[in-house]
Amino acid sequence: MPGLALEDVRVLDLTHHLCGPYATKLLADFGADVIKIERPGRGDLARYLNPHKNDERHPEKSGIFFYLNTNKRSITLDLKREAGRQVFFDLLATADLVVENFRPGVMDELGLGYRELRARKPNVVMLSISNFGQSGPYRDWAGSELVLFAMGGEMYSMGIEEREPIKMAGTAALFQSGSAAAVAAMGAVYGAKWGGEGTHLDISIYETQAGGVDRRHASIIGYQFSGRISGRVGVGAVLGFPNGVFPCADGFVEISGGGSRFPGTVRMLGSPPELSGPEWLEPAAALRADLKERFDAIFYPWLIEHTKREIWQLAQENHVLCAPLYTMEDLFTDPVLRERGFFVEVEHPYMGRFTMPGRPFLMSETPWTLRRRAPLLGEHTDEVLREIGYDGERIAALRRAGVV
Repeated sequence: MPGLALEDVRVLDLTHHLCGPYATKLLADFGADVIKIERPGRGDLARYLNPHKNDERHPEKSGIFFYLNTNKRSITLDLKREAGRQVFFDLLATADLVVENFRPGVMDELGLGYRELRARKPNVVMLSISNFGQSGPYRDWAGSELVLFAMGGEMYSMGIEEREPIKMAGTAALFQSGSAAAVAAMGAVYGAKWGGEGTHLDISIYETQAGGVDRRHASIIGYQFSGRISGRVGVGAVLGFPNGVFPCADGFVEISGGGSRFPGTVRMLGSPPELSGPEWLEPAAALRADLKERFDAIFYPWLIEHTKREIWQLAQENHVLCAPLYTMEDLFTDPVLRERGFFVEVEHPYMGRFTMPGRPFLMSETPWTLRRRAPLLGEHTDEVLREIGYDGERIAALRRAGVV
């Protein structure tokens, strides 16, 4: 097996929930030795997030926890106790990166703030992920993914003009910010390895949303130029028709086939004579309600007679923008994803054998590999502590005291 891209990096992972664990997952999946430090007894709260195998809420049966923690090792450690902090400092001596996503100030309260870590290891990199950053007037404000998505500017432009703004489903903001955190971590870690000093990275999820994705950075600049507030587009609007999500024989498709693409749309529909007149090519055709009504009378019956894959194929052949709205079943059975090796088979002592999404991208020389399933709570405590010189008696004493 070729070497792994990040095999010379060791990470102490104090993160929980979604954003932080996704950042450290990206590092672990490409070779970093990520040691996940969890609270004794309960562990990462993501262990209790759905979906669970057989709908049983169990710390070792969460599908999202499994996905976010592949290729990591888990130890349990009580950082509120002096003995636990001493173990952490012994681990720090072997680490390149510490990642945490506690409320700002918590690491200082524990005696594990950046100044303390740097005093013990000058070239260590510390990455702190929080809702609004480690400083500023919002620093201590609570926030959820909904709050951050809304404040980040994207939600205002989502949906249609005639209705209120809507939020993108799922937890996109947290995963987007996790990706940004992983990139920042690698830049800092290798800067320190190549003769530089350690640093403290401050990742604000709010800021990654305001300036990093879905054209918001360009929209902020555009607002200064024109005063235009990027908002929602009305039904039909200037995009012409068809434009939007439409029902079909086995689900839904998204089609953007108006304007310059309208001739391709007509060909996709079999070139019905009702759509051949010159009025359809006039610049104002997109705004004429009578034409849209005539078009819909042909378009909707055609949709219901075709499956989403058939429509997608015809759209491709006629240069019409189109996408089938895939269900999870569609994704799971997509032959292209199977052919490219996107999915991997995994085995777990509590969840059995199942399939999970694999690498986020391909690397030809240092590829993604699934070396470890997600760890059981504290599964590697003894293993990791022995690596830093703790003997069995010392580990047993820490366990009796509830430190590990």
